[in-house]
Amino acid sequence: MKMITCCGPPSVGKTSVLVKTIASLTATGVRVGVAKFDCLATNDDERYRAVDVPVRKALSGPLCPDHYFVSNLDEVLDWAESARLDWLITESAGLCNRCSPYLKGVLAVCVIDHLSGVNAPLKIGPMLKLADIVVLTKGDVVSQAEREVFRLQATRVNPSAEILNVSGLTGQGATELADLLRRRVGDDIDLTNAALRFSMPAALCSYCLGEMRVGENYQIGNVRKL
Repeated sequence: MKMITCCGPPSVGKTSVLVKTIASLTATGVRVGVAKFDCLATNDDERYRAVDVPVRKALSGPLCPDHYFVSNLDEVLDWAESARLDWLITESAGLCNRCSPYLKGVLAVCVIDHLSGVNAPLKIGPMLKLADIVVLTKGDVVSQAEREVFRLQATRVNPSAEILNVSGLTGQGATELADLLRRRVGDDIDLTNAALRFSMPAALCSYCLGEMRVGENYQIGNVRKL
């Protein structure tokens, strides 16, 4: 079974892009399933089921979705194998822009949208910088000049990535993305010696452990001052 990680800020159109792209993949006989990671709630699993895509929903609750993803990767792979998938796509939202849910040797796709502003790519860390493929969405609602500047900014952050535009509404560009995934997807996933491409966002302070009082007297652990 092959694996692809797909992430991006909330509401950029990740699910819409994947639904259109998976349709092109399944048309060639590839059985694709999705593990949808989110925080508090999502109905994206229903969208996948509506088009007969096997899906597993995973909600992290109070935890960082990236930490939750890595901690549950074995269980997700067990589910994917029991579902007899050829490809597993994990989808998660980058909530802090410092997220890094990529594994070495596993194809990484980052989805960002033009509506976030032309300087948005410069504010995104490893989630964009270490991606193999960058998908730009919602380009039809901004000007040509904005699209060109946005693409330039994304290229500055990640000059080695392949960048393409995909519309989650019409599906334009989804076939090209599916072809690119087929060419770039790696070998069968093996977690025996798997490692992250970049360290996770640092945490573990008193507030991580449930502290609600504000003030220096109540701050312990991994605390960084201005």
